[in-house]
Amino acid sequence: MNPGPNPSRMSRRDFFRRGAGGLGAIAFGSLQEPLAAHSLPHFAPRCRRVIHLYMAGGPSHLETFDYKAELARRHGEAMPESFTAGQPIAQLQGQELKCLAPQHPFERFGESQQEICSLFPHIGSIADDICIVRSMHTDQINHDPAHTFMNTGSQISGRPSMGSWVNYGLGSECEDLPGFVVMSSVGKGGQSQPIASRQWHSGFLPSKFQGVPFRSSGDPVEYLGNPSGIDREDQRAALDAIAALNRSHAELVHDPEIETRISQYEMAFRMQASVPDLMDLSGEPESVLEEYGTRGADGSFAANCLLARRLAERGVRFIQLYHRAWDHHGAVKRSMEITAGEVDRASGALIRDLKRRGLLEDTLVLWGGEFGRTPMGQGDGRDHHIKGFSLWLAGGGIRGGMSYGATDDFGYHAVDRPVHVNDLHATMLHLLGVNHTRLTYRSQGRDFRLTDVGGHVMQDWIA
Repeated sequence: MNPGPNPSRMSRRDFFRRGAGGLGAIAFGSLQEPLAAHSLPHFAPRCRRVIHLYMAGGPSHLETFDYKAELARRHGEAMPESFTAGQPIAQLQGQELKCLAPQHPFERFGESQQEICSLFPHIGSIADDICIVRSMHTDQINHDPAHTFMNTGSQISGRPSMGSWVNYGLGSECEDLPGFVVMSSVGKGGQSQPIASRQWHSGFLPSKFQGVPFRSSGDPVEYLGNPSGIDREDQRAALDAIAALNRSHAELVHDPEIETRISQYEMAFRMQASVPDLMDLSGEPESVLEEYGTRGADGSFAANCLLARRLAERGVRFIQLYHRAWDHHGAVKRSMEITAGEVDRASGALIRDLKRRGLLEDTLVLWGGEFGRTPMGQGDGRDHHIKGFSLWLAGGGIRGGMSYGATDDFGYHAVDRPVHVNDLHATMLHLLGVNHTRLTYRSQGRDFRLTDVGGHVMQDWIA
């Protein structure tokens, strides 16, 4: 058996030429592989990228986008057993279930007269650009599995995240930044549940498609800078040598993860130049900084929203911003005031900014959490709730100025045109030009997809 070329028998010049050639081929192949494998997009896309504003912890639909007059009238009364009997409950098991009225008034916004909580005037200002979905439901009632379900379409840990599926299927439009970037902020208005890195992992997909966490204060990516005494030319020479060794090994063992390692080293080298420019907000007009409510890369949700727009401009395919502050088991009235204040302004600013720059029409923005909150009080807070909750979408082919679906009079069950998480994923892929049933990857003897065995495209949402 021929074990392949022996690098020790090559001249130094041949060694580096061969390594550089292999690296170039891999870099090109990493961009082309998904398109060749799946003939994507399957049809003309309505959007090219996704920004997911992830309200981690479960924002209450009853204090955001789903006002319930009957629940307000029945405040303090026992919840009717016809709603709650046999239903899954997270922390209220065995307790007396009493109605807790919406804690803040709602107002009508825009020409569309969408009904939105008064805590969100900036989101209200974009009411005519957003589609509010009031009939979401999901399968998992505790945070970590609910995050897993919202991100991967499955309650089984280890499946690829939706950002990884999109990155795998469509590739990246950016050569010097990852195709899938994740940023996180921590609020002060509620419990900030931890977010595990597996929520943006590639699962059984090649690891080059997983999300790359960026920090929005300090160094954005750890170890991105060169050590003292090492300049860019030294770094280039070292990477070429390492790539040549890795390529030689890959020809022997045919391990695709070696090719991933080579391409990621090369990506990191390019990021050394691109990331400082991305994070430098000195060129942003004062009016833009004021609109978002940030002075720079300070780790806030507002700063992350501004960076998300800059990432979108540079061609990053999937951008996910977690804001960890929505777990309001107690003091929901005051907690909602704080948390809404942390996200409302920048959420509205992002949509307006994208629209001004002509980016909103091909950027899908999704705003929501992993589940909602109970209409029953948990003291002066609300427990986890999966049977009905709200989120909104904008841009990327979405019909603005509309509300879709409804929960019952108490905000408990999604009763009018219920929407499952798999339906949300199917619609997102459809807007990206992808048939969700055809974007598959074979692992462990079967074909997997983001929408598992479900998912329907919500055609009524599409302009």
